[in-house]
Amino acid sequence: MTLSISLFSYLVDDYDRAIQYFTGVLGFELVEDTDRGGDKRWVVVAPERNSSPRLLIAQAVGERQIGAIGNQFGGRVGLFLETDDFNKTYKKLLANGINFTEEPRHESYGTVAVFEDLYDTRWDLIEYAK
Repeated sequence: MTLSISLFSYLVDDYDRAIQYFTGVLGFELVEDTDRGGDKRWVVVAPERNSSPRLLIAQAVGERQIGAIGNQFGGRVGLFLETDDFNKTYKKLLANGINFTEEPRHESYGTVAVFEDLYDTRWDLIEYAK
């Protein structure tokens, strides 16, 4: 039996705003955007169409969910965007307006820099050491 995490929810304030950010700024692909009725949509984005896991963009409903936008990981880095060319990706993201909270650093496990997304959620951009 094989198990894997293929998809996880990511709370946002607005579907279209999030789609624009993930596709236009981060360069992800819109994998699916299906109307589910009642102001709900099934919106999936991923760095590449066939990559996994993917993000299920979930528009927050109610105080609890709205309060979790941008704090889904308690202020810690919770998402790790892996690249095979750190310098190229870093420069592209900078040009697209990404807010890096630190300069790139070299660690024993690879090259990494923390950035904050549209919702102030912290991500690592990382190229793992070979």
